[in-house]
This record gives sequence, C-alpha cells and structure tokens, in this order.
Amino acid sequence: MSGAVVTFVDEGLGHSSHVVDLGDGGVLVLDPARLPTEQREAARRTGTTIAFTADTHTHADYLSGSPDLAVDGATFLAPAGARLLHPHEPVNDGDRVRVGRLQLEAIATPGHTPDHLAYLLLGPDGRPVALFSGGSLMVGTVGRTDLLGPEHSEALARQLHRALHERILTLPDDLPVYPTHGEGSFCAAPAGGSRVTTIGRERATNPLLQAGSEDEFVDHLLDGLGSYPAYFRRLPELNRIGVAHHAAPPSLDRLDPAGVEGVVAVAGALVVDARPARAFAAGHVPGSLSVALRPAFASWLGWLVDPLTPLVFVVDPDQDEADLVRQCLVVGIERFAGVLDGGTEAWIASGRSLETLALVAPTDIGGRAVVDVRQAAEFHAGHVPGALHRELGSLPAASLPTEPAVVMCAKGDRATTGASLLARRGLAVTGVVDGGFTAWAEMPGAVAATGP
Repeated sequence: MSGAVVTFVDEGLGHSSHVVDLGDGGVLVLDPARLPTEQREAARRTGTTIAFTADTHTHADYLSGSPDLAVDGATFLAPAGARLLHPHEPVNDGDRVRVGRLQLEAIATPGHTPDHLAYLLLGPDGRPVALFSGGSLMVGTVGRTDLLGPEHSEALARQLHRALHERILTLPDDLPVYPTHGEGSFCAAPAGGSRVTTIGRERATNPLLQAGSEDEFVDHLLDGLGSYPAYFRRLPELNRIGVAHHAAPPSLDRLDPAGVEGVVAVAGALVVDARPARAFAAGHVPGSLSVALRPAFASWLGWLVDPLTPLVFVVDPDQDEADLVRQCLVVGIERFAGVLDGGTEAWIASGRSLETLALVAPTDIGGRAVVDVRQAAEFHAGHVPGALHRELGSLPAASLPTEPAVVMCAKGDRATTGASLLARRGLAVTGVVDGGFTAWAEMPGAVAATGP
C-alpha cells in the first residue's frame, strides 16, 4: 500500500531503518546501515525494487548502507551539507523529491549534526503521511548534540531547540514519526523502548519538549548525556569519503593454532573471543579479548579495538560468523586475520593450554576490591558500596588500583570483557561477579549505594 512503512531494528545499535512502499512497485529505504541485507531480502520477497535510499545525516554510530543500495541502482538522497565524496543526489532544506507516487520534503533540523535533515513524506494529495526524523526528534528524547566536541554542543543544542519548535512541532499532532535512533543508541539522550511515535505524543510527554525555555532545554539535554564509543569520532569521515562495498559478508580464513600464534607474533593480531561469557571463563586462548557475539557486539568491539589491528576470532560452532563479520563492518572494523579453525577444542588438541576466569558468587565479594564497568547512569542508580567505577569503554587507558579485583557489570558480559582487558594490561583480576549487580542486588539484606 502506498505510504506503508516497515521498520527494521538493530537492537544492539539502537538503530531503526524504515522502508516505504511508494505505490508503483518501488520502495524508499531510510537510513540503512552497511550491508543492508534485510532490506534487500524484503524487496525480493515482496517483488519490489529499492528505487530510492535516503540518509538523514552523516552518521557517527554506523557506516551507511545507502552507498551499497546506490551500487544496486537506487537513487541515493543525502543532505547537501554532508558534502559526500561518492555518488549521491544532494538535498537542501525545502527541496521536494518525487519518489514513486509520493513526495519527500526535506526539513533542515540541525543539532544532532549540522547537516541534519528530517524528511516529510507527502501523499499523492500533498498531505503529510509520515515524518522520518532521523536523529532530531526521538521517542521521549532528542538527539545528542556533543558529537562534534563539547565546544560545539551548546550551539548545536540551541539550533536543535529552534528546529524542533519552529519546523517539527508545527506539524499535525496525529502525524506518525519514525526516528532512526532509539533505545540502545549512544546517539540519543536516554530514550524509551518504542520505535515509532507521533508529533502529539512527543509534544505531550517528551521531557525535553516540556522545557520552559531554550536555556532550560539546553541544560536538560546536556546534563543527561553520557559517554559514547570512540569510533563515533572516525565514522563520520568514513561515511563522507566512502568505504568498500560488499554484496555479502566476506568469509573468514581458517587458521590452525600455529597460524593463530603466527599472526599474533608477526602481524600483531588480537585474538577476540566471541563465545558467550561463561564459555570464555571456562577456558580461553591466553591473551584474548572477550566480546561475546550478541546484538551489542558491534558497539563494544568498535569502542575497544583499534581498527588497524588485525583480528583473529574464536567462535563456537553454532555461532553465526556472517553476523559477526557484518557487525564488524557496520562499525568500520575490517582487518580480518581469520578464525581459529575448530575453536578451543582444536587449541587443546594441539597440546596448547587455556586460561580460565573465575566466576565469583555475589555472596563472596565481601572484602574484595570491586571494579564496576557499567555506564555512569547505571552506576549512579545503584552500586555495591565501595566499588570503584570505571566505564568499560575507558578501561584500556583508565587508572586502576594494583590490588587484585573482581569485575562487575549488570549481568556478566561487560564484566568479562573488562576482566580480559585488565588481564591484557597485566593487572590482577580474581574473577567476575556471577550474575553481576543484578544478582548482588537480589541478595537478602543487600543495600546499594547511589550517586557517583
């Protein structure tokens, strides 16, 4: 049906890409990520053609898939202010582009990025059908404005306030709004779990839109921002200049244990263990970094790994290597040295030994030094009294005590990553808290501390 919207969500990145039926056998894709396999498969299933793809802004949290779709033959619409160096159709504020039986009107909404556009979808009769708000208006929040550095965050926040009140909130209350960023995205101030909203709902319930003045909006927005991954600083330029295109995730070379040791010794490769945290704790290749393959894999790998370092992966037989590679490529990690053929069983069979990591029961952490690697907002909401707070993303360079410590997160994945990082730094780690803060807080008599 003309104007119908289907949303594809990447829970790990907190990212939504929207596909619009244009009513003539074609579809428009909004803000796809690199390797847009789901959108391609959806078009094949429905017998439609991806005729257009559009980006609302220069993304920092993922590499765009619009250039991939342009290679397929789609017309790529992008903000003129992005100054992309690869083929696209630049769009300016106020431009209307005919897309099938519909029209797409560009609305300048600077703030999250200076080049940001929202796209208003207009029906055959010229009436608004939907707003694709990108990183401007989101469900219960708005886009963060500090991605260009703290020196620009206030000015961009003021631009965003004006854009929202002068350009977006003037639209009809019943107009559906489809943001690109949502829960799980580091591009947003803390947000809710819904992926779609309306102008009226946000006008009535969005805390940042309740601010009485521009100054209050700016203060509220900037006070609520946490840290964001280091790779956010390099992806915008990669999106501007373009990256290699892949029709499908490339396969990983199979390496035997000697081959793994060789690329580590000669090429400086890093062994990344993508198995579940408990499997890593039970036995892992010495010196490896634990980043469990899950929806958030891309965010944490991109945050913690140097993109110039070759990577060797350790996986379980039932894990999806194609998904692992796709998540790497989405955040610009693509120096693949290979995968340990046969996994840890092959490592043991070759006569090599594994290292282990203790799982410490929450009841047994009394008297031990605790390093809590959760995000600041999580830690401030409740933590083990006396715990040392160091966000996981800061661990490669953070100052830490030399005394042996147990590592804690909410449940265990991030703590295991943190423990493996600390071990690589040569610091003493006695284990990770089994079940994390969640399990500790459920113990009878546990009283959490709050605040910094």
